[in-house]
Amino acid sequence: MSIYISGSLAYDRVMSFPGLFSQYILPDKISLLNVCFPVSRMEEKRGGSGGNIAYTLALLGEKGLLLSSVGRDFGPYMDFLRGLGLPLEGIHTLPDELTAGAYITTDQQANQITVFHSAAMNTPCGYAFSHLDPKTDLAIISPVGALDMEAHARFYHERGVRYIFDPGQQIAALSPQALLAGISGAAVLTSNAYELDLILSILNLKIQDLLALTPAVITTLAEQGSIVRTRDGGETLIRAVPLKQAQDPTGAGDAYRAGLLKGLRLGLSLEDAARLGSACASFCVEKQGAQEHLFSPRELNQRLQKNYALKPLAFTPLLPVN
Repeated sequence: MSIYISGSLAYDRVMSFPGLFSQYILPDKISLLNVCFPVSRMEEKRGGSGGNIAYTLALLGEKGLLLSSVGRDFGPYMDFLRGLGLPLEGIHTLPDELTAGAYITTDQQANQITVFHSAAMNTPCGYAFSHLDPKTDLAIISPVGALDMEAHARFYHERGVRYIFDPGQQIAALSPQALLAGISGAAVLTSNAYELDLILSILNLKIQDLLALTPAVITTLAEQGSIVRTRDGGETLIRAVPLKQAQDPTGAGDAYRAGLLKGLRLGLSLEDAARLGSACASFCVEKQGAQEHLFSPRELNQRLQKNYALKPLAFTPLLPVN
């Protein structure tokens, strides 16, 4: 069984602003916005939605197959993925392009402003899906080049592959028709609360209309947890796992989606899969960067048991965790 991950591979330049964005953005001057946020820290990390999801899946013992395009500077990142033993045939390298880059600034209330340069990501990866098994394979379409997002959604829908649709930061890059098609073929639509409101606004729909298109809608709410809504009228609040110390929200949503995929892979209910996602996200937020967290099976199971009374999960991480 394969888990296909359509998602960006990027270098994150993560920065911290020692204040609040809201103190320097004047609502009555928003149309004339001209502001500078001096940052106190900047680090370069491995990132991108696809890479982040694959990393946490590796902690959960899964070898996700990445589908993305990268540039000539991707070598060190590729070496890291190779060291995890991940299949790399879905990564297309463009020698005349740079790898995508995200410039992420976080304020003291964990609000974020991100500038993203797509670079090589805009070129389709061209993967042929030579080993596809619609009966057992899972997939996620997370933010990556719009052409890949559209093509992969259509491909999975036509072949009956169960997939999660997570348009995220690429909502604005997708046409309303492509956004609607991606949702309509998906087993689950995931987003944060702001992205959900944006989707509803663009498509002029209500949440009930979305649930007529896809069986489930999961909305992450940062420290308030997440909500799982299902077509049969179910609505379950998944409490967030209390943190030892919040460090950086970058990549937390991707860690959540990795846990969600692992839960579905194990045959858990959608709600319990979301709880697994929430536990994975908690480890990510406790570290700076989207691929710096580690957890052992024992540590993850302790959080699942303490917060959700879930039975222990058995898995073997693909990298050392102690």
